[in-house]
Amino acid sequence: MRRTSFAHWPCSIARTMDLLGDWWTPLVLREAFYGIKRFDGFQESLGIARNTLTDRLRRLVDEGLLEKRPYQTEPVRHDYVLTEKGRDFYGVLLAMNRWGDRWLAGEAGPPVTSYHDVCGQESHAEVVCAACGEPMTAENTHPRMGPGYPPRLAERPDVKERFAG
Repeated sequence: MRRTSFAHWPCSIARTMDLLGDWWTPLVLREAFYGIKRFDGFQESLGIARNTLTDRLRRLVDEGLLEKRPYQTEPVRHDYVLTEKGRDFYGVLLAMNRWGDRWLAGEAGPPVTSYHDVCGQESHAEVVCAACGEPMTAENTHPRMGPGYPPRLAERPDVKERFAG
């Protein structure tokens, strides 16, 4: 059965999930942030099947999150290096990590913590308003149609109701 594509939905969450595709992709990106660059390193650290890893790395390169850089010519072998687009995904992983630490960590506590080099403190992700710096929560934030929302959908009654807040 073919999976539904969300690539053209008027929703950045759906588009991001379409790019990720499955649970392996964010884990491959996590490993890239941990400093893994080579195919064998990803395969060893994740225990992922080689064909699955090949597919995920290809997709991340095609989508511009990783760049292939040759480090050996015979046979040709590549490092997989985070691009600016890939590095920008770090906040998504930190937010997922924060949620998992709060709701899924056992009594021993979080399995991995984040050390902020700038201030020298252990910390965690917080979603704050870029304009005022206050926390953004489900209680104090609501969605609004942005400039990229398709006009043909904006006129539908169910869509108008969704964004009426």
